[in-house]
Amino acid sequence: MIKRTLYFGNPAYLSVRLAQLEVRLPEVAKNPALSDDFKASAVKRIPIEDIGVVILDNKQITVTQGALGALLDNNVAVISCDERRMPSGLLLPLSGNTIQSERFRHQIEASLPLKKQLWQQTVQAKIRNQSSVLYRRRDLDCGNMEAWAKQVKSGDSDNLEGRAAAFYWPNLFGHIDGFRRDREGIAPNNLLNYGYAVLRAVVARALVGSGLLPTLGIHHHNRYNAYCLADDIMEPYRPYVDMLVTDMVDAGADCSMLSVEIKSKLLSIPVLDVVIEGRRSPLMIGVGMTTASLYKCFSGELRKIAYPSLE
Repeated sequence: MIKRTLYFGNPAYLSVRLAQLEVRLPEVAKNPALSDDFKASAVKRIPIEDIGVVILDNKQITVTQGALGALLDNNVAVISCDERRMPSGLLLPLSGNTIQSERFRHQIEASLPLKKQLWQQTVQAKIRNQSSVLYRRRDLDCGNMEAWAKQVKSGDSDNLEGRAAAFYWPNLFGHIDGFRRDREGIAPNNLLNYGYAVLRAVVARALVGSGLLPTLGIHHHNRYNAYCLADDIMEPYRPYVDMLVTDMVDAGADCSMLSVEIKSKLLSIPVLDVVIEGRRSPLMIGVGMTTASLYKCFSGELRKIAYPSLE
């Protein structure tokens, strides 16, 4: 079942009642001019089992401990936004699988050659999907990128990921004066940052659900990063975000600010169509297939991660 992504951008009071997330609006609840019947009708309830991601984007949102506990018990990723209204924090459950300690052991004991091979597969899938984005949206036949994807060695020792990025970004957004891919750069970097944050939460949630530690990466090893593995596994999915942002830019959207309309489109990322091994599914389901296959690689049941293909 496709899980829902809930976005809260206005003051709200979130609690739990009968296994449902109950949403009350303070301006309604505290208004003495409104009838009790109207106030009751303004209360919204969503089954917690239907929720996958919750985004809290207002300083006046109150969440009860009961609601947080119920969300985490159902493996819901809770994202908190900062004063710039950009995702800044991610809350995930500590336990997401019934045989988690066994899965942790397989992940921790994974050999360096295995992790290098998995990173090789990851970079290859990312470059191929970037090539497909350029072909689909810029009508650019990228034989060079296809060749680079085939040449990626174990661990990407030649940094073909970086070479591909140096070709990819100027060809995707080169028509925007002064654009370069940089978190603090000009638009549409802000859209890419927001989209990647949503994607990262979806991937981290799926990793926990597969009984894996999002912290222990196969390539990323930043001591201050609690989601190294999520950052690894999301790489081949980034081009889906890129394509969505490209469509908004090409349609003439004002990308200088993250408007409600733009955020609404970016929050559709979990339900974007992806194709894995010939099977079409929403991105959130596809990510779950990817993380499940990753665990099987750690346990020795598989030798290849199931990544999506934009081809």
